[in-house]
Amino acid sequence: MTYYILGIISLLITVLAQVYINVTYSRYSKVESKNKLSGFETAKKILEANNLEKLYIVETQGTLTDHYDPKAKVVRLSHNVFDGDSISSIAVAAHECSHAIQDKNKNKFMRIRSFLVPFVNFSTKIGYVVVVLGALLGMFQLIYFGIILLMIILLFQLVTLPVEIGASRNALKYLEKYNILTKEEVDDAKKVLTSAAFTYVASLASTIIEVLRLLSITDND
Repeated sequence: MTYYILGIISLLITVLAQVYINVTYSRYSKVESKNKLSGFETAKKILEANNLEKLYIVETQGTLTDHYDPKAKVVRLSHNVFDGDSISSIAVAAHECSHAIQDKNKNKFMRIRSFLVPFVNFSTKIGYVVVVLGALLGMFQLIYFGIILLMIILLFQLVTLPVEIGASRNALKYLEKYNILTKEEVDDAKKVLTSAAFTYVASLASTIIEVLRLLSITDND
């Protein structure tokens, strides 16, 4: 019974986080900034002000697919963010540029996260396969191995939180410092970035619950 209750809680947390960011992002996507800078122009201004003018800013497909690629040294912005001049577009662009600046400053949490990426990719691919096989074969050693793989994902998410929260906090400072948004608009941008940060908190909570779910299987048996 505990297994199913935890599963429902995990699902609810994930759904609520997704709804929260979609509603907030959509709301402020309809609010144009007073300076009417696009996401691309915002990114360019912030990067140039931090001596990162050589970094590429490119357009990528999808919605909310924006990210900074530390290996390629590229800021990738989705179509709506790249061309848009809304509060949401500018907030997201500033956030991704903050990651580039973190990389330049050799942020310790970002470096740890980058180190963990291959282990997380491995854990994500086979973690649940190992757990299912363990449950079907009655081999609790496999289930425990699956839990260890989930713990690697959990560690990655723990390290990700300060990276993302720090990037959002700095993004808001840049938006005001470089006169990209007014003080009132920065408050709205904060709502967009807060909703995005909540998705990382939700992912962390869901992973913790998943670990508890798997432990409940071994306890019951």
